[in-house]
Amino acid sequence: MATSSSPATEVQVDGRTVRITNPDRVYFPEIGVSKVDLVHYYLSVGDGIVNALRERPCMMHRFPEGITGERVHQKRLPRGAPEWMETVHVTFPRFDRTADELCVTELAHVVWAVQMSTVEFHPWNSRRGHVEQPDEWRIDLDPGDDCDFATVRRVCAVAHEVLEELGATGFPKTTGSKGVHVYVRVPHAHGFGDVRRAALAFAREVERRTDEATTTWWRKDRDPRKVFVDFNQNARDHTIAAAYSVRATPDGRVSAPVRWDEVADCEPGDFTLSTMPARYAVLGDLHAAIDDHPFDLAPLLEWAARDEAEGRETPPEES
Repeated sequence: MATSSSPATEVQVDGRTVRITNPDRVYFPEIGVSKVDLVHYYLSVGDGIVNALRERPCMMHRFPEGITGERVHQKRLPRGAPEWMETVHVTFPRFDRTADELCVTELAHVVWAVQMSTVEFHPWNSRRGHVEQPDEWRIDLDPGDDCDFATVRRVCAVAHEVLEELGATGFPKTTGSKGVHVYVRVPHAHGFGDVRRAALAFAREVERRTDEATTTWWRKDRDPRKVFVDFNQNARDHTIAAAYSVRATPDGRVSAPVRWDEVADCEPGDFTLSTMPARYAVLGDLHAAIDDHPFDLAPLLEWAARDEAEGRETPPEES
């Protein structure tokens, strides 16, 4: 894609001035969405995206030439960041590396990241101050290659049923691709290993209740018509698109929070850069109350211990 040489513009964000270079560079050619359009989208869902990212180490998925060009998975905050940008220091023991990752606490941080060609925001499920103790349990309903979204919706209903029996409040959203995520706030009392064990125990219970779900670990062994309940998204340094994050799809889909009563009829393509601002203006942030509903993982850890005692092993973290 040809680069743009349009004059820079400045955006005022809560008292900060963010300079947007090449604002007319087209990032989504099929729908004609430019960099500055992307900025305005994130401004329109400001409270929601900040709530989703607040104080979490965040990987930026950058597309310097738009979504048809190279994707850069950026762990470290890019050079040249203004002094008011914030970071969180994280370690990667397997690789003996560290990084100072983006740590959003205000909307200007998001806008500056978009200026640096970020389209997607992928946060950790832990926060600065307790990076090694997640406070977000993530249920990822990932359809196989031959699985339709109607099947995802049915499996999501089963997951909702199990959550209600546990007394856990789940906050669903579309992934912005083909699946559904459900987030549950948990106290930061456990490490990644235990949160992952709890997520696996939950996934196995969903699998027991419907033959449309699977926890089969190896992709080659999975039935492509089923929904993989991907417990491994709770492993350390695994990230998924935040609520309100745009995804790099031709139609500019968004990972969109939905109400439980919407799940049965929604489609991933319902929620895009074009449709979300008006929806957000009416509904606000559907995940705003997530911090008010923490769930103690103890029952799920008991299920995990039961499964392990019966000889059901916990798969390795990497497939």
